[in-house]
Amino acid sequence: MSSYPEGLFRQHVPVYDPRVVRELLVNALVHRPYTQRGDIYLNLYPDRLLVVNPGRLPLGVTPRNILHQSVRRNNELARVFHDLNLMEREGSGYDLLYEVLTSQGRSLPEVREGPDRVEVIIPRRVIKPEVIDFLAKADQTLSLTQRERIALGILVQYEALTARELAETLELPDASAVAGWLDRLLMWEIVRQAGRTKGTRYFVDPAIVSKLEFPGQTTLARIETHRLRALIQEDLQRHPGSAFGEIHERIGLEIPSHQVRRQLKAMASERKIRHEGEKRWRRYWLV
Repeated sequence: MSSYPEGLFRQHVPVYDPRVVRELLVNALVHRPYTQRGDIYLNLYPDRLLVVNPGRLPLGVTPRNILHQSVRRNNELARVFHDLNLMEREGSGYDLLYEVLTSQGRSLPEVREGPDRVEVIIPRRVIKPEVIDFLAKADQTLSLTQRERIALGILVQYEALTARELAETLELPDASAVAGWLDRLLMWEIVRQAGRTKGTRYFVDPAIVSKLEFPGQTTLARIETHRLRALIQEDLQRHPGSAFGEIHERIGLEIPSHQVRRQLKAMASERKIRHEGEKRWRRYWLV
């Protein structure tokens, strides 16, 4: 456990977050090729954690697209781990690694693929301790989505990133794709934008980082449909089996209840979510 000053107190941060270690170990067990012999290693060094998994990445997955591309090599084993709540969902889990590491002011995991192994390096050093308090306060104030937490955690570690640099860091196909990660952050003026087209740069307002003063009033009353669906999906990823009232409270009570109910019904008919129970006992899960 490491500790960092926070005003008159000290903030304690695990050297290696249990969620990160669990995800790496589960991924190694679920996605390794069992036709190839070899052992899984967790090597602990003074400055890093190194996880070594025998075999190469599944076909179609590379170190440059592992955040978004998921191929289930062992379907039944993945389903067992998911049902035991040992996996966030039936995917790679790297979005959780990115979220946890950036929220702790650390750099992103480094993935290396060799001829007969995959190595994942998790850094020990916290680059910017002030990021921890900043992201916690931002999430508490604004109810950020997972994508927004990751993007904000990356940007606050740098003075500025071009659209291309941010797209490469987030493993996105091109610079135009970063808009979906930053829209609300730009609207709230937490993230600033300078320049145009290829010269566009994004940065976090230093005054907000130092003062931790976020927009006091935000409204979701006129939220677009696709953003509301994204909030519902993000909430159910974090809180599966939730009732309507719990979902509504977490994503924002300023959103009209009939609007939330309409989208829950539409997403259920599209088989994007499922539910059990009737009326006030009904609970929702992602499909």
